[in-house]
Amino acid sequence: MRWRRPNRAALSESGQLTIKLRPAPKVNPSMALTKSTKSKLMRFGGASLGRFIGLVDRTCEHRFDPPNMQDTFVSQQPAICACWHGQFMMLAASRPRDLKFSAMVARHGDAELIGEAMRRIGVELIRGAGAGGRRKDRGGAYALKASMSALKEGASVVVTADVPPGPARRAGEGIITLARLSGRPILPLAAATSRYYSLNTWSRLTFNLPYGKLGFAMGTPIFVPRHASPKDIEALRRKLEVDLNETTERAYALVSADPARATPPGARDPKLAPLPEGFGLKTYRAATRALQVAAPLVLGYRERQGKEVRSRRAERLGQSAIERPTGALLWLHAASVGETNAILPVIEGLRARRPDLHFLLTTGTLTSARLAEDRLGDTAIHQFVPLDVPKFARDFIAHWRPDAAVFTESEIWPNLILETAARDIPLVLINARMSKRSFQRWRRQPGISAPLFNRFDLVLSQNTRFARQFSELGARRVEVAGNLKVDAPPLPVDIRAYQELAAAIRDRKSYIAASTHNLEDEIVADAHRRIAAVYDGFLSIIAPRHPERGAAIADMLKEKGLSVARRSLQQLPDATTGVYIADTIGELGTLYALSPIALIGGSLVNKGGQNPVEAIRHGAAVLSGPYRYNFIDISEALLSKGAILEVTTAEELAEAVIALHGDLSQLEGLRGKACEALDEMTGALDATVDALAAHLPEPVESQKELNCAS
Repeated sequence: MRWRRPNRAALSESGQLTIKLRPAPKVNPSMALTKSTKSKLMRFGGASLGRFIGLVDRTCEHRFDPPNMQDTFVSQQPAICACWHGQFMMLAASRPRDLKFSAMVARHGDAELIGEAMRRIGVELIRGAGAGGRRKDRGGAYALKASMSALKEGASVVVTADVPPGPARRAGEGIITLARLSGRPILPLAAATSRYYSLNTWSRLTFNLPYGKLGFAMGTPIFVPRHASPKDIEALRRKLEVDLNETTERAYALVSADPARATPPGARDPKLAPLPEGFGLKTYRAATRALQVAAPLVLGYRERQGKEVRSRRAERLGQSAIERPTGALLWLHAASVGETNAILPVIEGLRARRPDLHFLLTTGTLTSARLAEDRLGDTAIHQFVPLDVPKFARDFIAHWRPDAAVFTESEIWPNLILETAARDIPLVLINARMSKRSFQRWRRQPGISAPLFNRFDLVLSQNTRFARQFSELGARRVEVAGNLKVDAPPLPVDIRAYQELAAAIRDRKSYIAASTHNLEDEIVADAHRRIAAVYDGFLSIIAPRHPERGAAIADMLKEKGLSVARRSLQQLPDATTGVYIADTIGELGTLYALSPIALIGGSLVNKGGQNPVEAIRHGAAVLSGPYRYNFIDISEALLSKGAILEVTTAEELAEAVIALHGDLSQLEGLRGKACEALDEMTGALDATVDALAAHLPEPVESQKELNCAS
């Protein structure tokens, strides 16, 4: 039996640096392609691609692993032919003679071009694909039914195991479901050529070239029992991943080609050395090295602004007067108050499991430092994180010599990461998230992002979208653990300050607009005028995200004829105060505890919104604007439960506050629904503690027992 060689495939798809990018040129609508023209171009491109695939197939020397691969292939028909994204075209083009093939192709985007190429090859199309964790319907249900029908009619179905947009080389459950329902085997397959180009796409789109060697490899057939348990299905899904990776390696070995260029950074074997530093990362390192001499000047300026502690400047330079404790030491880094509050329970959870473990917590702001010192006491060491300069990072790591390092959320400091990895210290990123803008910026700089994220031993992301992003950027092991901020304890309350403010406010109706950004304060001011017209003596509290804006906010409010008091001036609200500006730091927990209703700042303007959990944990009913993407999973869960009221204008904000103060049953209902929603989202803390425990050295007692046993 020979492999058929039609005239067509070989498309195989497989810090601190702010980079300013030029905006994409605007497209003139009059120059946009019409639907008809685009369709013609797609057909032409697909036909050309089909002819090129055939050229590769005809001109290359074919090799097979195992040698009897063709016979085994025929004996298993009809089968589910699994490959990594894009390789189905080469496989389908070179299928054995007289075998019927169908290929699953998505319904949109570049799939039109690929679909036309497949038609040229003579392969039937099944239009639709899995959603890859996205909510948008991509025809998955139809594709499953069509694939089942094709298999029943004796046609093999070619399916990419990883679903766009990734993560690359992570098998989805859809292909396992197809095998379970159809009873047909999954054949792990791969094709590779000795000459190819690879593009910087999510799956490393690879163009196979003619006049070389063309290798085909096949793994052992995988059968999925009809009544397989969820645990068995997950085990078989993971087996498919392992088999496909091994089969792909064999295909490239057949043609003596290096598969590294065709392997997405996030799919690299964790056992391999991380990717070398690219030009962009080397440039960043050189630039920050040059800033070393300016560091004292920068810190001096920040000290005069009240953003640094003069007596602790050495810590920002990577030096410390505190000796490293004897024994295992875990270093955790959190940026600000929110991240610190989320990571403190992680420390408590690990301490309960490992009493022998010492903890070093670094933060970057004065507020988070105060929170850490108040909550940690003598149970852990707090230091300010050093500036991201190579020497400072190197000195910091050399002094503390942590046994493992943990970064939180989007705290990516290149020099600290590189210096930590250089000492073979395990690196973990927990509660990982990334804004859309940051992701796009990182993705445009693969010379920086891929070597950097490749150095993390584990990334625990907040959701599947973030998991895909970190995998595409180069993280080699990414798992979804949930959001630690759901499991975080309530922000601390200063009892004395609470009692003082409560006595000043007395029985006046009030609410807080928390963590507001520029332009939101004007909305709050206009809403206050409407609310005060209904509730005499109403008090609005504004806690700006950046307290230094307090004076400007006060001036704006006075221009609108409102009476103002400022907390930073040690003023308390009296009977005449309309708006109280809490322009201080570290008091948000106290203010939430005072307020029956909280508007979450950053959501009325396009800032992505702040954390609603902090308000809910203190019993406040939550109002939010339409911009909530910073906490999208939490916000959507709350919205689905009817636990958040959305407002977009000053009028809507005023109406919501008036309604809630006028109907206590509605107010209590909103609070109750919010608490129920949060209870359903817990679990990230346990998952994070479990994962971190696996990256720590064994306790001294265990090591002694092992030595005695040996």
